[in-house]
Amino acid sequence: MGAENRPFFGVFVALCYNVGMEEQIKYIKTWLGTGSINIFGLPMSGKDTVGVRLAEAIGGKFLSSGAIVRAMEQATAQDITGGGKLMPSNLFYEWVLPYFEKAELAEYPLVLSSIGRWEGEENQVISVAKTSGHPIKAVVMLQLSEPDAIERWEAAKLLNDRGLRADDADPKVFQARINEYREKTVPVLQHYQELGILVPVKASAARDQVFQNVVEALAGFASRTSKLVAEL
Repeated sequence: MGAENRPFFGVFVALCYNVGMEEQIKYIKTWLGTGSINIFGLPMSGKDTVGVRLAEAIGGKFLSSGAIVRAMEQATAQDITGGGKLMPSNLFYEWVLPYFEKAELAEYPLVLSSIGRWEGEENQVISVAKTSGHPIKAVVMLQLSEPDAIERWEAAKLLNDRGLRADDADPKVFQARINEYREKTVPVLQHYQELGILVPVKASAARDQVFQNVVEALAGFASRTSKLVAEL
C-alpha cells in the first residue's frame, strides 16, 4: 500500500471499529432488556470505570455497592469499611438491596459494581434482582493480577487521579481489600461460574481496550447463552 493511502486506511479501520462496537452494544442492550450485569474484580481493576461507561452506552443505570455504602456510612456517622473490610451481610441486605426496587430504575437495565461481595450474598442478589424485574444476566469478572493491582494503586496514589479516599492511601488497608476479595469474593464468582453466567475479561490493558474487551465478551456471551440466562 502506498504511503498516500495510509491515512485513508487508518480512517477506514477506525470507522469499521466504531460500527462494530455500536452493533455489539445494540445487541447487548436488546438482549439485556431491564436485566442486570454485575461487574467484579480486584481493587483498581476498573469496575466503576467500565461500569459507568457501559451503563451510558446501553442507556442503563449504574449502581456501585461501594458508593452506596460510603454514602450510608456518612449519613449514619459510621466507619464500617474504612479498614478495608467488607460490610457485614445484614447491613448489605438493609442498605444496598433495596436499590433494586427503586421506582426510578424500573424501566432501565442495570450495570452493577460488585453488588454482593461476600459468599452467600449472591443468592439474595439473584432473588431480589429477579423479583424487581432486573434479573442478573451476566457477571463480568475483570481479570487483573494482584501485582498489577498494587502497581496501579501506587501509580494512582502518585498521580492522585482517582480521588482516592483517605483510607486508600494506606498500603495496609489496600492489602486488606485485596485479601477480602481473595477470601470472600472469589467464592461468589465460583458460584456464578457454576450457574454459567460468569464472563471473564482481561483487564490489564488500557481503559479503552478493557471496555472493548468487555463489550466483545458480553456480546459473544449473549449470542451463545440467551436461553439459559433468561431462565435464571
